[in-house]
Amino acid sequence: MPAESAADVFETHRPVLTGVAYRMLGRFSDAEDVVQDAWLRWSAEERGDVREPRGYLVRVTTRLAIDRLRQAQSRRETYVGPWLPEPIATESGPFSPDTAERAVLEESVSLAVLIVLESLSPLERAVFVLREAFGFPYADIAVALDRSEAAVRQLAGRARRHVGERKPRYDVDAAQRRELTERFLAAAGGGDLDALIGLLAPDVRLVSDGGGRAKAARRVIETADKVGRFLLAVATGSVAGVEYRFMQVNGAPGLLLLVGGEPDTLVQIEVRDGRIQCVYLVRNPDKLTNFR
Repeated sequence: MPAESAADVFETHRPVLTGVAYRMLGRFSDAEDVVQDAWLRWSAEERGDVREPRGYLVRVTTRLAIDRLRQAQSRRETYVGPWLPEPIATESGPFSPDTAERAVLEESVSLAVLIVLESLSPLERAVFVLREAFGFPYADIAVALDRSEAAVRQLAGRARRHVGERKPRYDVDAAQRRELTERFLAAAGGGDLDALIGLLAPDVRLVSDGGGRAKAARRVIETADKVGRFLLAVATGSVAGVEYRFMQVNGAPGLLLLVGGEPDTLVQIEVRDGRIQCVYLVRNPDKLTNFR
């Protein structure tokens, strides 16, 4: 197969490979590295016996992602403060499929789901991603993971139950989330504590990821009063010249704060029963490079 043809085939499947790797790892930069490693293997190996390039490349990418995930899990034990996935813009690219499966695929990259996937074993996560997000047959997943189909079905059932038990129940109405995000910004920016607390559920949680690289709460903050006062203190201490940009992030409305034209904080809220149930703040600069 000519080099040009090999590259064309790989580029055709790059979106699904990136999608698999990101859902496996929760970091777009790591996903890109895995896909690049998959390309190096694809370009260097004999491909005459490869009848299904998509299946072959997904298999290689999945195995590389499992290896990297095992390494990442050990590093996260020493991570400073709460860990959040690296957010991604989903207006375009491999994470905004123009298909009937859009809702399923977008939900599978939501921050809430990716956080739950962190608690799965690497094999469980691989099976869940390939089956639930992309609909791969069990037989194909078994080949990709070098496991029996029966074992894969067991892994899938265990992963599905685990995610179902731990996945928070949030409202998914995008218009409502956008409206509450705008009111949230107005209340915090205007220093109106009562208005801010009024938007928050009594048991709201705030998860702030600075990774030791930016100022952030070292622990999850809970209750409307504590979260409201923390946010107001942060907003009051903000530097002048902050820009705000609304955008779709991980399949849902998000708010990007820029300071001096550079990404500073990504804010996303989760909503239940008309109130903000969870606030995510991503401040680690390593996780905001995609928004530059």
